[in-house]
Amino acid sequence: MTQLNLLPVLKGLHLATRLLISLMSVPVWAHDAGGATSFGEVDVKGHYDNAIGTSDAASQGVVGPELLRSRAVLRPADILEYIPGMVVTQHSGDGKANQYFLRGMNLDHGTDFATSVNGVPVNMPSHAHGQGYSDLNFLIPELVSRVEYRKGPYFASEGDFSSAGSANFVYRSKLDRPISEVTVGQRGYWRALVAGSSEVSEGVTLLSALERVNNNGPWSTPQALRKLNAQFILSSGSPREGWSTSMSAYSSSWNSTDQVPQRLIDTGTYQGQPFGRFDTLDASDGAKTRRTSWSGNWHQSNGHELTQVNWYAVAYSLDLFSNFTYSLDRATDQFAQMDQRSVLGGKAFRSWITDLGDQLSMQNTLGLQVRQDRIKLGLFDTASRQIQSTVRDDDVNQTLVGVYGENEVGWSNWFRTVAGVRADQFNAKVGSAAQSLNSGTSSGSKISPKLSLIAGPWHKTEFFLNLGKGFHSNDARGATAKVDPRTGQSIDSVSPLVSSRGQEVGVKSQLVPDLQTTLALWRLDFDSELIYVGDTGNTQAGRPSRRTGVEWSNHWTPGEYLLMDANLAWTHPRYSDNDAVGNNIPNAVQKVSSFSIAVKNLGPWSGALAVRYVGSAPLIENNSVRSPSSATANLRVNRQLSSDVDVSLDVLNLTDRHNNDISYYYTSRVAGEPSLGVDGTHVHPAAPRTLKVTARVKY
Repeated sequence: MTQLNLLPVLKGLHLATRLLISLMSVPVWAHDAGGATSFGEVDVKGHYDNAIGTSDAASQGVVGPELLRSRAVLRPADILEYIPGMVVTQHSGDGKANQYFLRGMNLDHGTDFATSVNGVPVNMPSHAHGQGYSDLNFLIPELVSRVEYRKGPYFASEGDFSSAGSANFVYRSKLDRPISEVTVGQRGYWRALVAGSSEVSEGVTLLSALERVNNNGPWSTPQALRKLNAQFILSSGSPREGWSTSMSAYSSSWNSTDQVPQRLIDTGTYQGQPFGRFDTLDASDGAKTRRTSWSGNWHQSNGHELTQVNWYAVAYSLDLFSNFTYSLDRATDQFAQMDQRSVLGGKAFRSWITDLGDQLSMQNTLGLQVRQDRIKLGLFDTASRQIQSTVRDDDVNQTLVGVYGENEVGWSNWFRTVAGVRADQFNAKVGSAAQSLNSGTSSGSKISPKLSLIAGPWHKTEFFLNLGKGFHSNDARGATAKVDPRTGQSIDSVSPLVSSRGQEVGVKSQLVPDLQTTLALWRLDFDSELIYVGDTGNTQAGRPSRRTGVEWSNHWTPGEYLLMDANLAWTHPRYSDNDAVGNNIPNAVQKVSSFSIAVKNLGPWSGALAVRYVGSAPLIENNSVRSPSSATANLRVNRQLSSDVDVSLDVLNLTDRHNNDISYYYTSRVAGEPSLGVDGTHVHPAAPRTLKVTARVKY
């Protein structure tokens, strides 16, 4: 009955798809030994699709469905850790956007790493909590068919927030068979999922999925996470020509245990009572959020032309209550950040191939990307989630338009170039109800050239040289602000767009049978680390920076029974202005490594063990305080009971290490401490060993 009621709505979305222009997807240009070219169909079946001739950079790739199904994950966004060098953690409740790290950058909740789901951007500019806020908790892992990832600002189709990298989660349009899953875990965790697809008319398929999650977690104040999620995808056609329209609805509420002072954990007591790693200093912290989206795409290709169109509309809200300094400024320093917005946008590109003679051919691409956010933002002082006073109350209307062109030439069967350029225009209008002086308009533009040289293959080995400029946007409020929202003192407005520059030299080889190995040496420069801090209502002063690093990734499939992955990333992150306070970048992780082994087809048994190491990081500029390193192992064991039923056991944090998901160094005050507070490390612990059992039935 639900499917029949939704069908007219989804078909209406399909009609809108054919009227709007937009999508940011990458065409597949297939090469053969003679230099001939054509647009090919994509059908990813393995665990990685990083073979010779499939990418324009050594650090670009696709994570396939076989690997996505093999490992145990704690949170939906943990799928990003399949990207070599990527780290996903959390510093608050599990309903909040995760903390991300890549290439020596603390990406906070998403700044400088662009994520999208089926072409719909997830990052939220001018967000109440943090610029580029990227909440992936609505993601349903069982629906993901592949993850397409890129690193560095070398790709003309990638715009805002993509300087460190980007990832697009591609959902399935149909399931072979309907599934039902129930997961039960420790500490009040349970999850239920039902999903299936059916043909609602000739050639038209409707995929439906419903998910419910409850979780209390290890916290002394139960997390009380309550998540409800739904996804519907109506589609028709083939990889060469087709369309789809989607609707998703997600809501979540939770209590947060934010980071706490390490000094209290070390003493083990607070106000005469025991105090441990999972205790809180403000039990009223927490949040609720909603996200509803509608989207559609249409694509058409033949041997020499490809057109793709995508549009999206998103309605979003977040009410977040946090307390990181406890009683430094007031009896309780809790504050609320509220974000309500509607997002409209779309993307489109057209690619065509021209034969220029023997062993010489050319592909040209032109693309357009448009996004508009209408946002109601608030920052309030609160106590036990009750508003005490208003710090900021703003209406923001901002638009970002990007156009790009790309030219790819296959000069021979062993050398090709990709040259591109994109132009972005930012416009914003801010209306401040709390402080009229902070109202105003802002605009900015960026031109970002790109160049890639690809040589090979020789002996199944390919070489890459990549250069490019990128950018990230700043919060529109920081670009119009003239006075501090608390003190009224004059402050300087900031540029709405900040440039980055990247270079990379890489090699990809399959010289050893069944082994894919890549090595990349890279550099990334930023004009400024400027970021609007939603916790204070001000723009944080930024300094220019330079990061250099090396990444080595290996994927080995020696047979049908075994998959192995080993990755290492090392970064040298530094501010580049030689300030006397020190040049270390706080929370810039320098070493990340991971190893996983998966076994399959051992009769009814299969399983995977994954180990991730995150090195120490400086917490202040002079490097006198550092975070501890961490190592985490996750285990999955699966038993196929019949062709229709299987059971899996996940053991997360297998060795029960006392890791921290995040460490910060700042000033806070608890009862009995000096009025000016105490400088110190504050941590959010990682979850202890956790067991989950999943039963899955296919119909």
